[in-house]
Amino acid sequence: MRKIFVTGIGTDVGKTIASAVLTQALKADYWKPVQTGTEFDNDTDRVKKLVTYAGSVFHPEAYSFKASMSPHAAAKAENARIDFESIQIPQTNNTLIIEGAGGLFVPLNGNYFVIDLIKKMNAETILVVQNYLGSINHTLLSIEALKSRSINILGIIISGVENHSSEEIIFQQSGLKLLGRIHKESNITPETIKKYEAEFSNI
Repeated sequence: MRKIFVTGIGTDVGKTIASAVLTQALKADYWKPVQTGTEFDNDTDRVKKLVTYAGSVFHPEAYSFKASMSPHAAAKAENARIDFESIQIPQTNNTLIIEGAGGLFVPLNGNYFVIDLIKKMNAETILVVQNYLGSINHTLLSIEALKSRSINILGIIISGVENHSSEEIIFQQSGLKLLGRIHKESNITPETIKKYEAEFSNI
């Protein structure tokens, strides 16, 4: 089983759409280990509606909480605690796309962060980057953190508007490759996801 963890330089940078594209393009399964904010949205349901490949399985979350908060805080709001050791990868013969929650140092509990989950799963990692003021700093810090833990970084997906100046510094300093771009779309539909399929099918 090939495991690809999709993380980002922050919250709302395009991880879920990137995960849907990768699930479709790689004919993969999808899993979000920890989901918060289910009172308003659920990423697993969203990806399931966007992916048209019939062979994909959408595995249930290990933990799911209603509040739109950091996982550790959302769990506490429900008098619960995320048991890091209990989170186990679902078994599949497909490639598994694993979507993280927020950025790398989003806390799961008082001791563990999302980056610890990536390390535990020994997954290849894709970093989703969106260009905004401060994104160079957030990107390079994220890359340094991944490298310091000897996590295999497949490369970067740029989400949204292109910024040549920022991207030039990021790729020059990190030595990582651009895996592809997902442009700012006015409407995200299954057809939107499918149009990126060829671009990402050889990752």
